[in-house]
Amino acid sequence: MAKNENGKADIVPADNAEVTGTSVVAPDAFTNPGLPPHRPRITDLDPKAAKRAERVVYGLFYFSIAASVFAVWAYMFVPIEPENVHSVRMNTLYLGLGIAFSLLAIGIAAVHWGKALMADKEAIDHRHPVRGSEETRARAVEIFRESDEESGFSRRTLIRNGLIGALIAFPLPAIALFRGLAPMDVDPNNELKHTMWKKGLRLTRDPQGTPIKASDLTIGSAFQVIPEGLVDLPEHEMLNAKAKAAVLLVRLKKEDLNWTSKERESWSYDGIVAYSKICTHVGCPVALYEQQTHHLLCPCHQSQFDIANECAVIFGPAARPLPQLPITVDDEGYLIAQSDFTEPVGPSFWERAK
Repeated sequence: MAKNENGKADIVPADNAEVTGTSVVAPDAFTNPGLPPHRPRITDLDPKAAKRAERVVYGLFYFSIAASVFAVWAYMFVPIEPENVHSVRMNTLYLGLGIAFSLLAIGIAAVHWGKALMADKEAIDHRHPVRGSEETRARAVEIFRESDEESGFSRRTLIRNGLIGALIAFPLPAIALFRGLAPMDVDPNNELKHTMWKKGLRLTRDPQGTPIKASDLTIGSAFQVIPEGLVDLPEHEMLNAKAKAAVLLVRLKKEDLNWTSKERESWSYDGIVAYSKICTHVGCPVALYEQQTHHLLCPCHQSQFDIANECAVIFGPAARPLPQLPITVDDEGYLIAQSDFTEPVGPSFWERAK
């Protein structure tokens, strides 16, 4: 036996052995114990127990459906009174309980289904190449059939229908919540078409509310703009109005502006153009201006708009150009709006015709 420099014996494994820590273990030192004896479940032995488990599973699925419907009902009909915090808490509580019980019931039912009713047998999955032979592919189809038979998905119709119904009902509260983001008593398309801007209204700096003269803008400068009088509104009205009326004001060289329609040539003044700050993708504020390229960048999803070409979309998921606010100057040289936007501002909702 060889010794190392510390005077201790080195362990030299045999040709057919492996070193494990400081011990030498031969490959045949242990035998494979195999799988433990199969222990049948009570639902495998007692048909009545299996029937009870089945009732529990589909009962939970139908309970999930009822909880989803309850969440939608709570969102729509539990009243929220102005300046009443308790009513807000109750609405939120009922809505949260409905969604929570809906998802919880699906999870418990799925686990109980798998543990009590699906086929219970031990198996070994052997690895194989990703692309199998035709025989393997045919066997895969057969396995799906066997899985369907073992799970009872096709045979246990109440469980199957309950699962399908629960999965269909569960997203309903989310749909109701997202729909509630838009006004319920008006047409969203028409609501976003009209803002606070009107003929003769001055453009003012955000957030000070001071009027802007055309001479205040130099080539390449960009101002965030709000309508005159916006800052004098009550806070909740101001925020709602600003969310639709916010504008980015930019001055370019007149020769850099390219117009595809004659009408738009009169919407600018001496190279000064005004476009909505609300991205037409999902409504994020478009605020990053690249002076050299004349591009506007939305920081949320990287949509880019070309100010020199009517704010056309040149990159990203936005579906349409930023709406332009027609502007001119009054007798005192202050920039004013010629009218409101001529098209809806904000994201292109699914119910809006592009």
